[in-house]
Amino acid sequence: MFSRAVRPTISLARSLSTSSQNHAKVAVLGASGGIGQPLSLLLKNSPLVSQLALYDIAHTPGVAADLSHIETRAQVKGYIGPDQLDAALQGCEVVVIPAGVPRKPGMTRDDLFNTNATIVANLADACARNCPEAIICIIANPVNSTIPITSEVMKKRGVYNPNRVFGVTTLDIVRANTFVAELKSLDPARVNVPVIGGHAGKTIIPLISQCTPKVEFPSDQLTALTERIQEAGTEVVKAKAGAGSATLSMAYAGARFTFSVLDAMNGKEGVVECSFVRSEETECKYFSTPLLLGKNGIEKNLGLGKLSGFEEKLVADAIGELKASIKKGEDFVANMK
Repeated sequence: MFSRAVRPTISLARSLSTSSQNHAKVAVLGASGGIGQPLSLLLKNSPLVSQLALYDIAHTPGVAADLSHIETRAQVKGYIGPDQLDAALQGCEVVVIPAGVPRKPGMTRDDLFNTNATIVANLADACARNCPEAIICIIANPVNSTIPITSEVMKKRGVYNPNRVFGVTTLDIVRANTFVAELKSLDPARVNVPVIGGHAGKTIIPLISQCTPKVEFPSDQLTALTERIQEAGTEVVKAKAGAGSATLSMAYAGARFTFSVLDAMNGKEGVVECSFVRSEETECKYFSTPLLLGKNGIEKNLGLGKLSGFEEKLVADAIGELKASIKKGEDFVANMK
């Protein structure tokens, strides 16, 4: 769908060594957790970040002290507990939210809903009050519901801008690129598979027909590959055997998306990432598609592109679940006291 030239930050190595300089203040909310710590490390390593505000309900002073010794330009400060949340967010241009409880074996993303919905709603409200124009990047699951929650909270505060609220689905793209590269003996840094829809199970729709370079699979292998991409999170949860979910690969993906946002804010052209956002591309209010990023968030929604028959069926099968997850998020905020 896109030539390799417009693929965003292809690898973290490239972004870490970029000559582009910026003075962005970035906050990580949930910085002490399994995703938050490695994500904060990757952000600290980037010349795109000048100030890094780390917030969590525990351990952030220690995480911040540890990271502050790294010989890169970003100044790191830790904030702990609700009383310090407002201070963490003041002046932020980008806020990344991996906060919440992780998935454990046997849990669906929906099982996470009640705990994480409350956490995300409270953090979104703090963003609305302290940095209403910041770009918000939500990692906290279930993303299919936490993005509607964030949007509705921002609307209540009168500061909602749909071009600045992103559900980070980048790990699905990273996995698709990796798995296709493995099957075809390609360099994964040279593979780009758009992934559309949502960020859970069958709502994850890899567009193998739009992969660059062009690849083809027999139908049984295509089905197995698609299912592996859709269930890759469960693959990690099972492999960790109760010790957590995908944290390191998610931190990588979260950093990749954040660097793309910062690159675009700095005026870099042709930065494209898939993300779960407010959308009119399908009958769902929110849908992930490739987006051209700009100085103010979404510059242009690039849409679904041409789908194969197999992919059209995947989209049709996902719509019902996606609509239900979106409504669940909206209803949660409507019923908040």
